[in-house]
Amino acid sequence: MNTTELFLIAMTIILGVPYLVWRVFRTDYWAPLVVVQIVTGILLGPGVLGKVFPDYYGTVFAPPVIGALNGIAWWAVMVFVWIAGIELDLREVWKQRRECGTTAGLALAGPLVAGCLAALAMLAWRDGWMGEAAATWQFVLGVGMACAVTALPILILLLEKLDVLRRPLGMRVLRYASLDDLAIWGVLAIILLDWKRVGHQAAFLAGFAVAAWLFRRLMARLQESDRWYVGLIWLAACGYGADWCGLHYMVGAFLAGAIIDRDWFTLDHLDKLRHHVLLVVMPVFFLSTGLRTNWSVGGTAVFVAAALLLVASVAGKLAGVGLAGKLLGWARGDAWTIGWLLQTKALIMIIFVNILLDRHVITSETFTALLLMAVASTMLTVPIVAPRLKRLLD
Repeated sequence: MNTTELFLIAMTIILGVPYLVWRVFRTDYWAPLVVVQIVTGILLGPGVLGKVFPDYYGTVFAPPVIGALNGIAWWAVMVFVWIAGIELDLREVWKQRRECGTTAGLALAGPLVAGCLAALAMLAWRDGWMGEAAATWQFVLGVGMACAVTALPILILLLEKLDVLRRPLGMRVLRYASLDDLAIWGVLAIILLDWKRVGHQAAFLAGFAVAAWLFRRLMARLQESDRWYVGLIWLAACGYGADWCGLHYMVGAFLAGAIIDRDWFTLDHLDKLRHHVLLVVMPVFFLSTGLRTNWSVGGTAVFVAAALLLVASVAGKLAGVGLAGKLLGWARGDAWTIGWLLQTKALIMIIFVNILLDRHVITSETFTALLLMAVASTMLTVPIVAPRLKRLLD
């Protein structure tokens, strides 16, 4: 078979298998389609399918096919992060800055500290977790931040599913998650800071500031139909600039969206674009993520590390939000509900650790443990939160 035929077989598997599992087993309550796609990507990777059927794996996922899939995955995830940047509503956060700053800060600090302690425990336990290009502080901060991440786009999907997205509780949670989302990319930029290329990075940031001012003036004059097209050109240019200076193209994608006003686009159109990206191209990113999983330090060690990171993430988040609730005088039970909603990690956390893996801050074994933690954390959210929300709505 030629490369085109193999590519189409791979796409049939990528789109077909998760959908059948999701529909046949009706997993939507505890595992939305997004989560099923991520798990399927892991199962189709070298750690599972490649071990059980190595010849089949080597034929279908040959290097030319992987190259084509990676190209789609890069663009898909750039568009998705760009949308996440657009959805930041910092003006509303500023109006309620005391509550938002306190909650978001503690919701981030709790799991960040717990995750950093877990990372130090992993380093003391055995070798093979830290990438060859990383200093110890980069590894520890990277793993800690991965435990603290809240995935804003997936949180929106789950809030829609729970029917609270446009209710006061949903809007509160989105404001907290927006601030944490902003902090995630700031910390990532610090981790990726390369003193050998700091001149390039400073030049990019200075050029970006000027270009962003000009871009905003242009966008304000355009009709919405033109804004979409110009926005995508801006996305590609920012991604290139960030990657050229060593910050990674995902940082550029987020910056490209963050300076765009959400009011420039119809909210319904923005929601539809996010759903269409998730439907059409993001499954390829999930598969490419699964292809990077590795169990070479031993499956047991990876699962133990994933469990340790999950405990650090959940306990740290609940403790941080619980403290915020006491300081701000929340109603009883609000901190528990909000703390669990902010556990949602999935996509943004997976993107974050993909970047750490690309930059050799973590190894593929650590990547696998963090990926398992992200899937488990996201799958726990709806089953734990839904019964309480139902009682509140009733």
